[in-house]
Amino acid sequence: MSDSVLVPHLSDAMVRVTEIAAIAAHKMVGRGDEKAADQAAVDAMRRAFNSVDFQGRIVIGEGERDEAPMLYIGEEVGTGNGPAIDIALDPLEGTTLTAKAMANALAVLAISPRGGLLHAPDTYMDKIAIGPGYPEGVVDLDETPAANITAMAKVAGKPVEDMTACVLDRPRHADIIESLRSVGARICLISDGDVAGVINTTNSDTGIDLYVGQGGAPEGVLAAAALKCVGGQMQGRLVFRNEDERGRASRVGITDFDKKYALSELASGETVFCATGVTKGGLVDGVVVGKGVTVTDTLVMSSADGMVRKITSRHRSA
Repeated sequence: MSDSVLVPHLSDAMVRVTEIAAIAAHKMVGRGDEKAADQAAVDAMRRAFNSVDFQGRIVIGEGERDEAPMLYIGEEVGTGNGPAIDIALDPLEGTTLTAKAMANALAVLAISPRGGLLHAPDTYMDKIAIGPGYPEGVVDLDETPAANITAMAKVAGKPVEDMTACVLDRPRHADIIESLRSVGARICLISDGDVAGVINTTNSDTGIDLYVGQGGAPEGVLAAAALKCVGGQMQGRLVFRNEDERGRASRVGITDFDKKYALSELASGETVFCATGVTKGGLVDGVVVGKGVTVTDTLVMSSADGMVRKITSRHRSA
């Protein structure tokens, strides 16, 4: 796409950023310290941004400025030269997974021209997501999980018993799990990492057909940026537990607290999505440290051309 704002060199630079964050986080795998693992990824990602020629602005980050000294919402990153870009990021998606040396920990970010990503507050979001290949509207956040997966099975031409939904293993999802099992659908329960859970719907090798449940709103925007690249579908609605959370939404310009967001509203602009594995998972392999070399595996998606790439990089170890 010749008029693309997200020029190829910027996409390559974002891969480098997530690679550096993943390598830093990997040093904390299995050490039982979630905060230290997250901090290592944050520090490394922030340093990596310093050399990128763009006017970067964090719209989904580590929290509001008074809560996060680095990569906070509204922070400007990059050299200040080049295109004006909004960034959604999670330097370590799966802090618990990293601390416990479990699968599917990722360093993740998405970029879009200014205004291309929803400025989601740090609250929860009800989400439903599916991969490409289905007609628009086959699922709806306001339908029951049973009705949604049954509709998908009908379109796919296979028994609902052969359909699999991915759900975060949380007590709040008991009704969702009961609904899915009432029609015989399979359920893949995950302990953490709902960005990976959503993205798994884009790859038939994972066996995941549907993601449904309640997770972080910032992670919802990150996942939407990935789905936009491959033609998936997603809906989300913000969930507020108290007035403080409504205040956070107001501060980022949200006035309709009951709005059901479509994928095109969560990620309205051209997007590039990058996810580098910290630990091995269904999407990408984790960081592997050898003698004198460190190997990373990164998933890169672009909405401009629908391209999905896996990049394996060899880094010279110090």
